[in-house]
Amino acid sequence: MLEGNAERSVEATLGHLRVMDGPAPAQPAAPLTLEDLYRQHRMRLVRLAILLVDEPATAEDVVQEAFTGLHRNWGRLRDAAAAVGYLRTAVVNGSRSVLRRRKTAREYVPPHAVNARSAESLAMLSSEHQAVVNALSKLPPRQREVLVLRYYGGLSEAEISEAAGISKGTVKSTASRALEALQKAMQAPQ
Repeated sequence: MLEGNAERSVEATLGHLRVMDGPAPAQPAAPLTLEDLYRQHRMRLVRLAILLVDEPATAEDVVQEAFTGLHRNWGRLRDAAAAVGYLRTAVVNGSRSVLRRRKTAREYVPPHAVNARSAESLAMLSSEHQAVVNALSKLPPRQREVLVLRYYGGLSEAEISEAAGISKGTVKSTASRALEALQKAMQAPQ
């Protein structure tokens, strides 16, 4: 019961953000160039990274590194249609690396709270949506990844499994635990 409410809240909030982004670009009949991919997918990937790392500048760096890696390997790419999946996976992995480095840095330097969301983006969300986004930021990284990829990215369990490098069963159990933790976080007094 609690899990269902959390799932609806996450789905509503991240779905609302996805709608604000607009529809994903349609794949043209001609092969895409790296420039086309950058122009069509960069901002969506940046927003994905922001939801994972909670800091716009860092998110932009993560996405830029993903495109740089794709550029380095462009000649070895067997299927140009797989480039978007490669970029999404690179963004998830880059975000994980950022979070690992942050954790290590916190062990040596007192942590400081950074609210990376702009006033405009928070103003566009209802108080319920703001509560979901705040609770989402308190989840462990893997749980946050799975929920963001599922409800913001609109990915299937198989796509999440591929992007996050975990099994489909782990995706299911992680999503279930994440929704339960999110529900508890949203019910806790602030």
